[in-house]
Amino acid sequence: MARQTFWKGYLKLSLVTAAVSLTPATTESNKVRFHVLNRQTKNRVESRYVDSVTHKPVAERDQVKGYPRGEDDYVLLEDEEIEEVGLESTRTIEIDSFVPRGSIDWIWYDKPHFLAPEDKVGVEAFCVIREAMKANDVVGIARLVLYRRERAVLLEPLGKGIVLWTLRYGDEVRDPVAELDSKTEIDSKLLTLMTQLVKEETKDWSPAMVQDPIQKRLKSMIRGKQKSLKKAAPAQKPAPVKSTGNVINIMDALTKSLAAEGGEKAAPMKKWPAILGNDIHKSKT
Repeated sequence: MARQTFWKGYLKLSLVTAAVSLTPATTESNKVRFHVLNRQTKNRVESRYVDSVTHKPVAERDQVKGYPRGEDDYVLLEDEEIEEVGLESTRTIEIDSFVPRGSIDWIWYDKPHFLAPEDKVGVEAFCVIREAMKANDVVGIARLVLYRRERAVLLEPLGKGIVLWTLRYGDEVRDPVAELDSKTEIDSKLLTLMTQLVKEETKDWSPAMVQDPIQKRLKSMIRGKQKSLKKAAPAQKPAPVKSTGNVINIMDALTKSLAAEGGEKAAPMKKWPAILGNDIHKSKT
């Protein structure tokens, strides 16, 4: 599958800089997706932004972000103002510290991305940073603006590349549940049996262990419905008109068509886009 680069910038450690790009490490392209349809017409149902009071569609140029400060009272922010808040981390991943590998609990990890050098000039700098982290068994901590927010990110060497993980914010991680009573005694025989069971059920990791059975069933059901549906009869194509290559014949045909209309008045032509009526709305999903 081709790389879908969605961010380009620079990886920086002290005075060492490398041009890099980010690619999402996960994808949902194989997930079964549905369109919402009008049951009667089978036409797709569109999603639009509408005014909550007037219920009229709101054009994109009239949409603005607002921060609530009271009931029906907002501070309005333009996209340009929000973008100006972005710091240098908008285009630069500057590693400012390192922590021992494995010292950050998994619950802080958010989304993985593949980090790769973008040009031949930056390959050496990229590899030096990667190998230095491997040699010290550490991961790098930096900041980066992604998804409209500045985030703490973790850089971890993996094979010939680096995986960049966005980390959750402190207010997004809840406190762990209360610990169990440490004085609880475990039956030694029960523990022996459970240990043996765990050992017998231990296998090598395989991606097959995390396959989605619901998606498989959905695809199977869809294939079954597709087979049961009768194929629509192909529309009959009009017989091709033989061309003689003679312009006079085309003129004759037009003259005969007009003559067949007799003295009837042609209907007035509508101007574009009035011909489509008032149903032209830009969909917003």
